[in-house]
Amino acid sequence: MPDRSRVDAFVATVVSGDHVKAITDFYHENASMQEPGKEPRRGRELLEKHEQAALNRLERMYTHPASAVLIDGDNVVINGIFDATTKDGVTRCLEELAIQRWQGDRIIEERFFYDTASAWTIVEA
Repeated sequence: MPDRSRVDAFVATVVSGDHVKAITDFYHENASMQEPGKEPRRGRELLEKHEQAALNRLERMYTHPASAVLIDGDNVVINGIFDATTKDGVTRCLEELAIQRWQGDRIIEERFFYDTASAWTIVEA
């Protein structure tokens, strides 16, 4: 079960924009991530590579401070908002809930929930 300071450190790392470091420092080596309607990605190394590839396709990713962080034993829910600017200058926004299961002080499972119909809505062209 993570303590509040560990979860806060994770959130701070994500908000700082260092998403790959957040995976390296806070995810279990056998962790999984799952997008709505997709099969989970498994293994920290794959998660790191996937995240880095996604970031490489962008000019910029801005992560807003979390609007809510709820902790209940091994379960953590984070409400996050992300603005992704593509290399051609279009900015899109995603608001999601990340539901995590922690094992000790590392994330073992994470599922993302968002409205797939409005995900990555253009906010600035």
